[in-house]
Amino acid sequence: MSSPKSNARHVALQGLYQWQITGQNLQEIVQQFENDPETPKYHKAYFELLLTGVVDKLGELDDAIGEFTTRGIEKIDPIEKAVLRLGSYELMFKPEVPYRVAINESINLAKSFGSEKSHAYVNSILDKLAKKHRSVEIKAKAKGKKKTS
Repeated sequence: MSSPKSNARHVALQGLYQWQITGQNLQEIVQQFENDPETPKYHKAYFELLLTGVVDKLGELDDAIGEFTTRGIEKIDPIEKAVLRLGSYELMFKPEVPYRVAINESINLAKSFGSEKSHAYVNSILDKLAKKHRSVEIKAKAKGKKKTS
């Protein structure tokens, strides 16, 4: 059983994918998930924050992802693109979410919804993005490990 926040990411990924494919209004997508009895228990506010946040910051996110991929953003598989946008959003705009959590949650989403090698591709890009946007946190974590070992 996943946590409500993990489920919010899961539902946000589905909503983002739907938005990418159909261009549907975000509020309609939000309503659709709220009204669907099949939707797992999820943190509604976090789901809405992720969905609207990714769409609001789309240009910045795509530029950041584009920096670390050889393919153009438009050539990335739609599921991988949605996972990368979600993970990038958390890494760049949700500093209260530990970088490892953002990356691991994205990897799990890629394993669940993407192709066989999606998770490795997502991991490599988000890892580079984390080094750029979360370098202070990564260095602090590395220092903490040296003290305990």
